[in-house]
Amino acid sequence: MSAMAPPAERLLEQLCAAEDDPGEAPATLLLAAHPDDEVIGAGARLWRLRSAVTIVHVTDGSPRDGRDALAHGFEGGEAYARARRAELQAALAMAGIDSSATVELGFRDQDAAHHLVEISHRVASLLRELRPLVLLTHPYEGGHPDHDATAFAAHAACALLRENNQPAPALIEMTSYHNSPTGIETGTFLTAEGCPVRSLGLSERQRSQKQRMLDAFATQRQTLQQFRCDVELFRAAPRYDFSRPPHQGSLYYETFPWGMTGGRFCELAQGAKSELGLRADVA
Repeated sequence: MSAMAPPAERLLEQLCAAEDDPGEAPATLLLAAHPDDEVIGAGARLWRLRSAVTIVHVTDGSPRDGRDALAHGFEGGEAYARARRAELQAALAMAGIDSSATVELGFRDQDAAHHLVEISHRVASLLRELRPLVLLTHPYEGGHPDHDATAFAAHAACALLRENNQPAPALIEMTSYHNSPTGIETGTFLTAEGCPVRSLGLSERQRSQKQRMLDAFATQRQTLQQFRCDVELFRAAPRYDFSRPPHQGSLYYETFPWGMTGGRFCELAQGAKSELGLRADVA
């Protein structure tokens, strides 16, 4: 990658170009919290990115308490994590992406917020090694603590590179989910001033392909019914203030007995920022 990466807006256009566009897809590191998040947010983009993407998962998708594993008929968390990995490989194969293009950081589901420093350093190391033009990841929206931890780590990793006068990729976001007055809201972003959204309507073929990819995640079938297959949204990432919750009112993950609140996450984020030695690059 050159010392000066193209502006985020230009890379966003390249990322969102039609599949038959003669231009090359930008080298992309897709940083997702869990296996299936990459399909939820960017499933229809993966075919275009197939030769230019590395997909990194922060967690194995298996919570430490083992309740999800038991609920899905697995004897333990490791078996559940293996099943989720196999589902991921089947889904990505439909987009022409081999398992060799994936990286597992290996943290447990719901635990990422407690490892912000290590995750940030590991993502920064991957960015130095792979030198992508685009880092595609979650927004900071309070949907899942692992999503917010992944967003923090993405911003922190880019800041670490800039602190060392190294080129950082453009940060671009895909949608996840967040709370709203009527409950969970999927497939949209919380409003961020000055961050226009690119909305990509999916063709019938793309919708069918994305649905097949989602169907590959058999253990997540009930959850994934909440996500749409007709459109995908992307935007250049705003500059977040990780010292404050992402929105007023209850965060979506606060409705679950996971032991994490928006206030606690912000404490962890500020502690990680201090330990990482970051200044203004990460709020």
